[in-house]
Amino acid sequence: MYKKLAVAIIHGIGEQTEGYAEKTIALINKKFSEKLNRLVEDPSSYLIIQPIVWSQVFAERERDLFKKTVLENHLRYQDLRKFVIQYVGDVVAYQPVETAGHNYEKVHEMIGESLNLLANEAGDDAPLCVISHSLGSVIASNYVYDLQMKKGDARSLSPLEKGDTLTLFYTLGTTLPLWSLRYYNFNRPINIPSKELRNFYPGLKGEWINFYDKDDILGYPLKGVSENYNLAVDEDRKVNVGGLFTSWNPLCHKKYFKDKDVIDPIVDGLVRTWRQINNM
Repeated sequence: MYKKLAVAIIHGIGEQTEGYAEKTIALINKKFSEKLNRLVEDPSSYLIIQPIVWSQVFAERERDLFKKTVLENHLRYQDLRKFVIQYVGDVVAYQPVETAGHNYEKVHEMIGESLNLLANEAGDDAPLCVISHSLGSVIASNYVYDLQMKKGDARSLSPLEKGDTLTLFYTLGTTLPLWSLRYYNFNRPINIPSKELRNFYPGLKGEWINFYDKDDILGYPLKGVSENYNLAVDEDRKVNVGGLFTSWNPLCHKKYFKDKDVIDPIVDGLVRTWRQINNM
């Protein structure tokens, strides 16, 4: 029996539905299978993918705010205002506060629940890949940072849930550099791969690739944030995502998840990792 890989997909700003990652998952499975179909039967069955819909934590209150402040007052530029409420609303709502039980914790609880599902299906010590977009990459980074800094009680969690098997991290159109402004000295990136990975898969190579488009006003390179980020991030990869009407303007921000120049390198990382843990 071959070992499996666990993949978590974390969306970015704005309200999302459960099916937001269906096309992305289909593309990853297809390309993964194409690269391994001569080695093993049904390769995609060894790839367990879990999309995470964290926007549900904020969605109802953002819709209510839009209705009461924009629609009922007949304000202009309603589509633009909806975008602002969703983007700024997500950012503001996610901010950690002094008391427990607020949105920061609720979003992270959803991440933890999804990692539990992945552990149950892929295995407690399956190598973990995280694919995150926009604000989702900030959420992913914060979640892993809290695990790696041992904040909270993780004794009952599996190695995967504790982040011990985190191997691959792909950030797409990340807003993380903007969040660096919150701190005087933003120089403690997460470890990719996890320092504990060698206890489960000695010699397994991880990677952190950050994809950004020059036309994406919300997505930025990461290596220039600080010297430690320069060392932590393997590559800031410039891509041109989107189609005829989006590849040349800020609307490209939402197009990373289905772009060939993004999906292909991610699949290459998954294939390399799968082959190494299965000695193939």
